[in-house]
Amino acid sequence: MQYEEHIVMKEYFKMMTDMIVLCATLAISLSFWIISMTASTYYGTLQPVSPLRWLFSILVPLCLASHGMKRKSLDHSGALAGMLVGFVLTMANTSFFSTLMTFFLTSSKLTKWRGEVKKKIDAEYKDGGQRNWIQVFCNGGVPTELALLYMIEAGPGEIPVDFGKQYTATWMCLALLGALACSAGDTWASEVGPVLSRTPPRLITTWQVVPTGTNGGVTPVGLVASWLGGMTVGVAYFITQLLLVKDLDLAAPQWPIVVYGGAAGLLGSMLDSVLGAIMQYSGYDESIGKVVNSQSKTAKWISGKPILDNNAVNLFTSILIATVHRSQRDRVRFGNQIKNMSSGKTLRNTTQVNQPPTTPSLTKTKNMKEKTNIRSPTDSLVSPCSQRLRKRATKDVQSDFQVPEEKENAPSLPQ
Repeated sequence: MQYEEHIVMKEYFKMMTDMIVLCATLAISLSFWIISMTASTYYGTLQPVSPLRWLFSILVPLCLASHGMKRKSLDHSGALAGMLVGFVLTMANTSFFSTLMTFFLTSSKLTKWRGEVKKKIDAEYKDGGQRNWIQVFCNGGVPTELALLYMIEAGPGEIPVDFGKQYTATWMCLALLGALACSAGDTWASEVGPVLSRTPPRLITTWQVVPTGTNGGVTPVGLVASWLGGMTVGVAYFITQLLLVKDLDLAAPQWPIVVYGGAAGLLGSMLDSVLGAIMQYSGYDESIGKVVNSQSKTAKWISGKPILDNNAVNLFTSILIATVHRSQRDRVRFGNQIKNMSSGKTLRNTTQVNQPPTTPSLTKTKNMKEKTNIRSPTDSLVSPCSQRLRKRATKDVQSDFQVPEEKENAPSLPQ
């Protein structure tokens, strides 16, 4: 009986805790909405954020963080860092949130998949992953900064990916997608490749056969997995664009986002392998029969130097993948500008040719008129007639219209 009462009380406290968290989330979202409305009132350039978006941006990352803690995908520090990253990305753009959620859920599932096999390979394997705040920020820090810059540039909301209309905001969207696709591709490759690959990995720098788990080792299965991981993130972004963005028929096609995600995942995984093979220590510890990332007396060197750890490699890879798109895009844009500048002379000549030609005789006659003040016979006939008509109209309606004075040199018709 006491055991049943204990269970009932435990469920009751759990329900009350959820209710308190929900009420606090509502209060926080409404307070932030009031602040945004006040700021938009005093500063007209700021766009107010709806209370529903505030609620969604706070509640959903909170639920994902608590779910990650229950599944042991995140520890306490990782959950707090994940809430911050999720809040910023969700507030900036719902497409950012969908890519982050896809990366987090798929990576958590793959980390737990075939855990018994991974324990035999990885000396630092943890049940469920249990990512801390350092790992969260190394994978989500660059997207968070890009999301903040996106809100400064375009404000919170969803926009179509179109360089012709919003160049800077579109670059930030693709850079953020590239960073998350890079992280997803690297995670998929490291979690799927060692388990499913039937061939030993090869070091990406020297192409020598190395033990499984060596930093910088690649396999065909791992490369395919990295491409699929990046493409999965791109598909999530693409579907969110189709569901939430308006006026897509007036924008550029959005389907290349999927291809871009796959390319970013594959390129990010290969770049991560290159950095790991050069700047990350890998040694084979004969006492435990596994590859280790730290030097010891029993570890035999395989590759790399102890300059960076795995988290630093992930951070640098995200930065490089996020900026490589901008540099490539600017290179293409600069080339187009140079091309337009080189053809500017031809365009000017074409414009001059298309203009109607001027008659030299008319120009010469006009200049002579201005110099000598001599009117043509047609002017001498029309001018007095128009003056008489004006006078008659003025007398009939008795208006205040003032007839322009006659010119001194205008000849009059004979009576």
